[in-house]
Amino acid sequence: MKNKVFHLLIGVLFISLFLPAPQAQAQETPKYSNEFLAIGVGARALAMSNAVTAITDDVTAVYWNPAALTDIEHRYQFSFQHAAYFAGVANYDYIGAAMAVDTDSHIGLAMIRLGIDDIPDTRLLFDSNGRINYDNINFFSAADMAFVFSYARGVSFISGDNFAEGGGLTFGVSIKVVRRKVGDFAHAWGFGADISTKYRYNDWDFGLMLRDITTTFNAWTINSEELREVFNQTNNEIPSNSLELTLPKMIAGAARKFQINKKIGALASADVVFTFDGRRNTVVKSRAVSIDPQMGFEFDYEKKYYLRMGIGNFQRVKEFTTGDVTSDETFWSFQPNMGVGLKLEDFTIDYALTDIGNVAESPYSHVFSITYSLEKLPGIYAKDKRRIKPRKEKDE
Repeated sequence: MKNKVFHLLIGVLFISLFLPAPQAQAQETPKYSNEFLAIGVGARALAMSNAVTAITDDVTAVYWNPAALTDIEHRYQFSFQHAAYFAGVANYDYIGAAMAVDTDSHIGLAMIRLGIDDIPDTRLLFDSNGRINYDNINFFSAADMAFVFSYARGVSFISGDNFAEGGGLTFGVSIKVVRRKVGDFAHAWGFGADISTKYRYNDWDFGLMLRDITTTFNAWTINSEELREVFNQTNNEIPSNSLELTLPKMIAGAARKFQINKKIGALASADVVFTFDGRRNTVVKSRAVSIDPQMGFEFDYEKKYYLRMGIGNFQRVKEFTTGDVTSDETFWSFQPNMGVGLKLEDFTIDYALTDIGNVAESPYSHVFSITYSLEKLPGIYAKDKRRIKPRKEKDE
């Protein structure tokens, strides 16, 4: 029975790799669909430039790698994050929860929202007499939301005398429902799924995340009556109901831990993001696939105080024209991040400063996240249960 399940899961993994293969499909879909789901959650991850596919070990695994939910060493865990972008114009929030089901499996829930609120609707700013009437201004919100349910389970397909109980491998799956809304003008419902795996070998961790393997869709409904008058006055075509697709994405990660001395530890992590929606402005790009690397580092003191840094979002940027001089030169830009963390008995508080020094094109942002854990689990639940143990010599 285990072998059948194993071959089924492996089959799903390989099939999903070939889902984005047709180039025609990439050309018929938006390149940046559902991009609010590509920002990331948790100040720890953002400080490390999102290079956490192989190392996430808390409730944020619902987003980063559901297979890693089994690394949570508490029966219940909750997390909250808030970030303000563009001087508070846009607000990005995340809340998540996870619970141990048994010694081999966890479940998780998460809600993600990116919204711009209190947008003035000035369509009726002028009354019938052509005079400005500020009382006619209404306000609306443009918000993208996602609800995610995840399940993770440790398996023992790879096992033996030198493996801890549970084997060295875990699988996870996430089901997500997307809700997007622009005032009363348009709204959309979407559905998709992710699958992932995580593997630990000695001080190494490996992770593989396959996002949107079902090709996540958004079914848009347009309120034409709300738009008809203004669009007719401006000679614009009224948009119609449509279906927006999000093509699959693959993220592969690897990380290694180092113990510098009894009190100081270090961790180095790297992720490689593969997108299949056409040519992007990344380090490696082609019509079939674009590849974007990201790296992160974490230093800890007594597993309580943390210093983090990362680098990612590499892009080739063209020089701006200055005066009468036109330049065709380009240069590489990147986004450096950094952050700190404090781990208390039940609380973990993390902070990230993204895009330090404004080296990249996007403005920097402050991100805070808090994790609260309840009911420490017995050792059988610990993440080390999937670490390979050195083979012990048998007594003669």
